[in-house]
Amino acid sequence: MSSLFQPTALVGAIAIAMGFSTSAFAAESQDQHTVNAALDTLVVTATRSEEKIKDVPARISIIEPQIVEQSPIAELPHLLMSDASIDMMQYGGYGQAASIFTRGTNSTHTLVLRDGIRLNTGSAGSASLSFIDTTDIKQIEVLKGPASVLYGTDAIGGVVQLISKTPEKTGAFLTGEIGEHNTYKAVLGADLAEDGFYAQIRGQHLESDGTQVTNLKDSEIKTGNYDQKGFSTKLGIEKKLYALSLDYSANDGQSQYITDNDTYTGVKNVTQDFKNEIINLKGRVNINDDISVHTRLSQFKDDLEQNESQDAIYNKTQEAELYSKWQFTPSQNILVGVAHKNIESDVLSGSAPYGVDYLKDVASLGYFIQHQYQSDKLHTQAGLRVEDHETFGTHTVGQLAARYKLHPQTSVYSNIGTAFRAPTNNDLYALSWGGNPDLKPEESVSYEIGLDQIITDQLTLGLSVYRNEVDNLITWQNGKNFNVKEATFTGGELNFNWAKDELFWDLGYAYVQPKDKATDTDLNRRPRQSLTLTTGLQNEVYGISTSLSAKSRPKNGSGVSGYATIDVNAYWNISPNVKLFTNIQNIGDVEYKTASASQWGQDIYYINGGRLASAGVTFKY
Repeated sequence: MSSLFQPTALVGAIAIAMGFSTSAFAAESQDQHTVNAALDTLVVTATRSEEKIKDVPARISIIEPQIVEQSPIAELPHLLMSDASIDMMQYGGYGQAASIFTRGTNSTHTLVLRDGIRLNTGSAGSASLSFIDTTDIKQIEVLKGPASVLYGTDAIGGVVQLISKTPEKTGAFLTGEIGEHNTYKAVLGADLAEDGFYAQIRGQHLESDGTQVTNLKDSEIKTGNYDQKGFSTKLGIEKKLYALSLDYSANDGQSQYITDNDTYTGVKNVTQDFKNEIINLKGRVNINDDISVHTRLSQFKDDLEQNESQDAIYNKTQEAELYSKWQFTPSQNILVGVAHKNIESDVLSGSAPYGVDYLKDVASLGYFIQHQYQSDKLHTQAGLRVEDHETFGTHTVGQLAARYKLHPQTSVYSNIGTAFRAPTNNDLYALSWGGNPDLKPEESVSYEIGLDQIITDQLTLGLSVYRNEVDNLITWQNGKNFNVKEATFTGGELNFNWAKDELFWDLGYAYVQPKDKATDTDLNRRPRQSLTLTTGLQNEVYGISTSLSAKSRPKNGSGVSGYATIDVNAYWNISPNVKLFTNIQNIGDVEYKTASASQWGQDIYYINGGRLASAGVTFKY
């Protein structure tokens, strides 16, 4: 692409934003942002079955379809920044490694799922967020607080679940988006839906020259370029008495990043090839009107290979799950299930694998039960899980939660739950990761109360306060992992949502104290305060929105900055078959530190990716 493209793209994007609006809400109806529509949104993560968000006895938020669809280029870490309870730290800009801290907990304490499939790897323990393509995602559900009863290990801080699309009508589309830094993405897809049978196919390709990764301005240090392509397909049948579906997706490419192992400059360029692959087979049989049986077989592979060395990481997770739901009275149901998972990880560093080969393959078997009571005024949820872990033995976790409607416009909820996380192979054995084979599993207990109030027909309020106590928190210090005796995460969240006709605004504020209880100091790199605000206008023809994301400077920051950035998004449906849209991420081109980038005593640190302005078009049939 021509070097003249970058300013031209920016001018074009701003012109569209000013002239036509923002938000890329793809022909949504005007009542999309009404109070009742938001409260009636269906979610599945909290209970394993569809439930209105207003009835869930926990704090759960969604990143809606129109937000996910507004920009094919937007990567998952950027989308998750719209939730104030999440601190998303990315080590550089587009396509660079990212860590997610939900309510102040560690990046390994948020379980990331796609249609129930575990994306957290057996090596690092967290998901490779920057390499997860969002092309086929309908909405993102963010469940705050422990969820080990339904999902097992890792769900101490919360669960982020990507819900994929299921075809509802026959059609095809082509989308192209082009932006600064020679960034572009093309997506081609087709859907078939007829008499309960559906089929879907997607192909996508993205390239970007990337942006500056650290503050070091050196001609030898290149930008973090990124190239990836993917393919996905889905086949299924959905009937009242039974359902069966098979999903397959593969995504691979190359990314360039900065590492800190150069003796002279402290940093150098490194490239790596990545590939992730998902196979998911799901089935449901309704034995009668009250009893259904569900099953799932899945496999997730996540591989990284370094191009300048023999270093490589190979992860594979295989899961088998069977559960049944019995609606034994009109207001009560019970869910009983068993889940087996086998997590395999192989880390090669300098051509040397983990020190003890047989520990690369770890299996666990979990048995869970959940009871729900649902009436006009009271919704309760009680669950228990027994997890038999091959390395760390048996763990029992539980949860008890209730939401009570004091008034048609007022409801309160409370929950208490326990969770655990088994150390990963990297935690235990990888010397370059500070491996310590004497680590103990992390265990937590969390308490939460909340209030939801419909103030007017246009305005709602949500308020939550919580405390999460984690024993044996795994931390890294002076080159080695060790267990902190106890860490506490105490905080609260406030949400205001307003909508009237075509106008809306959504405000979120979160506060957390992430403490090492023994020293009474804040844990590293966690901001105490977060604020998000999205406001705009939308209708079936056009829309405009602006989003603010702000974080305070961490008290124990290791060089991390506070920041405030603004995004602008817009769309214009010229006809039922043609849509124009534009997006400007970080319109002020604000630069801030995200983490230290050097161990050599120099003042070198990672920075965010800066501004990314883009414009695109969708043709659909």
